[in-house]
Amino acid sequence: MIISRTPFRISFFGGGTDYPSWYLKHGGSVLATSINKYCYISCRYLPPFFEHRLRVVYSKIENVQFSHEIQHLAVRETLRFLQLERGLEIHHDGDLPARSGMGSSSAFTVGLLNALHALMGVMPSKHQLTQESIHIEQNLIKETVGSQDQVTAAHGGLNHIIFNPNGDIAVRPVTIAQDRLFELTSHLMLFFTGIKRTASDMAKTYVADLESKSDHMFAMQGMVDEAIKILCSSRCICNFGDLLHQTWMLKRDLSEQVSNPVVDDLYERARQQGAIGGKIMGAGGGGFLVLFVAPSAQERVRRTLKGLPWVPFKFESSGSQIIFYEPSKEDFAALDQERQNHSLDPFKEHSCL
Repeated sequence: MIISRTPFRISFFGGGTDYPSWYLKHGGSVLATSINKYCYISCRYLPPFFEHRLRVVYSKIENVQFSHEIQHLAVRETLRFLQLERGLEIHHDGDLPARSGMGSSSAFTVGLLNALHALMGVMPSKHQLTQESIHIEQNLIKETVGSQDQVTAAHGGLNHIIFNPNGDIAVRPVTIAQDRLFELTSHLMLFFTGIKRTASDMAKTYVADLESKSDHMFAMQGMVDEAIKILCSSRCICNFGDLLHQTWMLKRDLSEQVSNPVVDDLYERARQQGAIGGKIMGAGGGGFLVLFVAPSAQERVRRTLKGLPWVPFKFESSGSQIIFYEPSKEDFAALDQERQNHSLDPFKEHSCL
């Protein structure tokens, strides 16, 4: 049995510049952090005594014979990428709901890769997990997703992520004094709006036309450097909140679907009670709302948003980890292979890997 633990993330600035359609032309820059809310993936080789060879448990339960029959795209394409042919059982659990803007899809893919590599006796680097998960999501599943979520899920920590036009990705940890870091985290609040949406679907409403919004994109990209300057200086931390408000106003202009009347109302009510700034996480449209609020005003904000779940959190710096590793003492590979010989997996025959 192998269990991986992979963090969700909060993206502060530069979101949108991490889409390949943008950064392969102009470069990109993101300031983001992982938090102590996690995606857990457990997996094991499945003994060949069941009617099914593959069992995948998430919000659904899939019991199938062949990998090409798996409906969960990330599981199916990850197994195909790794060329795993043995019987498997995979379980997913998460601290936060999917489709909520916290990078849950990428955390799942990174965590699944990490767990399956461990099952195969391999210890991948953070860089390898990043590159493989980006390839699976963008090239195999063909989702309209950026590249920052995979980086943060794999590496962990508060990072300045730089996307170069040649495709290289640099991860620079933001090093600030502990009291300054505490000052930042003590001003952050996270609420769940209850609105679920698929990030890829949201992104499709504006990613194909980013060039027409280049002024907005360059402005949001420039805010990353300004935010880091604020954190690394003695300036009032409230400037960070002001900047969050500015980047949210710019992001709302990328597409009419980035926000909606419900989100706008929640944000304005929070601002009236003392929130300095904030933004909807991920591609927009709903999910989690992060707010920058002075500690003295946080109780007022909680009261005005009392219908929304409030999620206390901390930053974390570990990234994706294997937290339980116990290889099977019994090897069922020979039995499983004998079982496979009695039937043909057409998915294997047509695999391009």
